[in-house]
Amino acid sequence: MKIDFKYNFGIYWSLLIRYKLLFIVLLILILFLEAQRTANRYLFKEIIDGGTEYAGGLLPLTQFMHILMIILAVYLGLMLFNSVGHWLRIHMVNHLDSRLMMDLKRKFFNHIIHLSYDFHTTHKTGSLISRVIRGGNAIERMTDVIVFNFAPLLFQFLIVTLALLYIGIIPALISIIFVMLFIGYSLIINNLQQESNILVNRAEDVEKANISDVFTNIDSIKYFGKEKRIKKIYKNFADKTKKALLKNWNYFRWLDGGQGILIGLGTLALVWYSVVKFLNAEITIGTLVFIYTVFNNLMGPLFGFVHGIRNYYRAMADFQDLFMYGKIENEVKDAPDARTLKIKKGTIEFNNINFKYKKRKIFTNFNLKIPKDKKIALVGPSGSGKTTLVRLLYRFYDVDSGKILIDGKDLGDFKQESLRSELSIVPQECVLFDDTIYNNIAFSNPKASRKDVLKAMKFAQLWKIIQEFPKKENTIVGERGVKLSGGEKQRVSIARAILADKKVLVLDEATSSLDSETEHEIQNDLQRLMKDRTSIIIAHRLSTIMMADEIIVLDKGKIVQQGKHKQLIEQKGLYKRLWNLQKGGYIR
Repeated sequence: MKIDFKYNFGIYWSLLIRYKLLFIVLLILILFLEAQRTANRYLFKEIIDGGTEYAGGLLPLTQFMHILMIILAVYLGLMLFNSVGHWLRIHMVNHLDSRLMMDLKRKFFNHIIHLSYDFHTTHKTGSLISRVIRGGNAIERMTDVIVFNFAPLLFQFLIVTLALLYIGIIPALISIIFVMLFIGYSLIINNLQQESNILVNRAEDVEKANISDVFTNIDSIKYFGKEKRIKKIYKNFADKTKKALLKNWNYFRWLDGGQGILIGLGTLALVWYSVVKFLNAEITIGTLVFIYTVFNNLMGPLFGFVHGIRNYYRAMADFQDLFMYGKIENEVKDAPDARTLKIKKGTIEFNNINFKYKKRKIFTNFNLKIPKDKKIALVGPSGSGKTTLVRLLYRFYDVDSGKILIDGKDLGDFKQESLRSELSIVPQECVLFDDTIYNNIAFSNPKASRKDVLKAMKFAQLWKIIQEFPKKENTIVGERGVKLSGGEKQRVSIARAILADKKVLVLDEATSSLDSETEHEIQNDLQRLMKDRTSIIIAHRLSTIMMADEIIVLDKGKIVQQGKHKQLIEQKGLYKRLWNLQKGGYIR
C-alpha cells in the first residue's frame, strides 16, 4: 500500500501555482528572517571579542562603548524586523492556507458531485465527507510544512554552512554531514510509516461511515431496541482505529531515540574542533562561541523539519484517499459538442436499446414510444426494469446500443445537466434538505418568485397544512425531512414538481408509502399535476394507475402486455394476476 507522492504533489502544486507571487514573497521573507537569527549570533561574537580585548587592555573604553552602541542599534533594528516579519509571515500564510483549502474542497466537491449515479450508490456518504474535510485540513498542513518546516531549514542550513565555511572548511563539513545524516534517518523512519498512515485513514473512514450509517438509520435502531447491539458494533470499529493509531504513533520512539544520538555526536565533533583550535590560539573565544551558537541555530529548524516530515507524510496519506477520486472519470460523459436541451413537446422514444448493468443483461432490443401529453404507466414485478428505464431516461447510465429520443433528438447529443433540468420527478421517498419548507420547494426553480412558490404550495394542498406550523413556510424540516409526515413530504415533492413546470414528469411510486386516505388526497393532486404533461408513472399499487392512458407491463426487461386497465384485466397474463392479488385474490 503505497502513497502516490508524485500525483498527489502535482495536484497540490497545481493549486499553489495560482498564488505564486504570494508564495515567492513569503519565501523571500523567510530567508531574511532566518538570516536575522545568524546575524544575532554574530553580534554576540563581536561583544565577546570586544569585551575580551577590553579586559586585556587592548581596547580603550570609548572605542568599546562605540562598538556596543553600534551593536545595540543593529540589534534593535533586527528585533523590529523580526517582529514585523513574523507578523507578516503568519498574515500571508493565513491568506494562502485559506485560499488553498477553499480551492481544494471546491475542486473535489465539484468533481465528486458530477461523478456518476453508480459512483454515489457504491461509496458511503460518511467516507466521502471525511475525505473531503480531511483533504482540506491536509492542504493547510502541507503549506505549513513548506513555510514553517522545510523552507526555514533549507535557508538556515545554507546560511550556517556559509558562516562556518568562512571560519574553516572542517566545521562546515561537520555541519553538512550531521544535517544529511539527521534528515536521512528521519526520512527512512517516516517512509516506513507511510503504510501505517494510510491504514489509520482507512480505519477512521470506516468508523466515520459507520457512525453516519447509524445516525441515518436511528429510527430502525430505536424501533427494534438495538442500541446495545449497535454500541457493540461501534466498539469494534473504534478498537480497530485505536490499534491502527497506536501502531502509527509507535514509530516516533525510534525516530526520537536515533535523533538524540545524532545530535550528541554532531555537537561533540564541532565543540571538540572548536576547543582544539582555541587552545592552539587559532580562533578567538568569540569565534568559538559563534561556532557553537550558530550550529545550535540548526536544532530548531531540524526538529521543525522532522515534525514537518511527519506532517508531510500524513498530509500525503490524507491526500491519497481524496485525490484517488480525481482519477475516477464519469462513466456517463457529455460529447465535446454537447448542446443544451429544451423540451417543447415531450414525446419520448426508446429505440432498440440494449443495456446491461455489470454483467446482468436488463434490456435487449427494447422499444417503446410515449406520445406527447400522455400518461404512461410502467408496472411489473421487482427487477423487471421499470426504475432502470427511468434512470436511462435521466442518463444516470448510458445505453450500450440503441437510442433514447426526446422530441426526436438523441439524448446523447445533449449535456446531462440540461437534460435532467428539463425533467421533473415526484419520487417514492422525498428526501429533503435540512432547510425551510419554502427553500426545499424553491430548490427546483431558484429563480421563481415568492408568488409562484406559494402558488405551488396551494396547488399541492400544502398551504393549509403549514398554517398550523409556528413558522409556516419557514419551518425547518430537519435532516432528510424527518420533522414532516410522509404525506407532508410528498406534498412538498409535488409542489417542487409544480414549480419546476416541465413538460416531462416522472412519478416513481409517488404514493406507495402513504396511508389510503392520504394517498386518495394526493392522487387528486397528481392528476392535476399530470395534465398537459408527458407523464411516466411507476407503480406497484395498480389502483393508482387505472386512469393511465396506457399501461406497459414489463417482465425481465421485456414488454409482455400493453393497453388500458379495462382491457388488461380482461386478458390472461401478468397484469391480471397482479390485479387479482392486489384486490384480495391472495386471501383464501
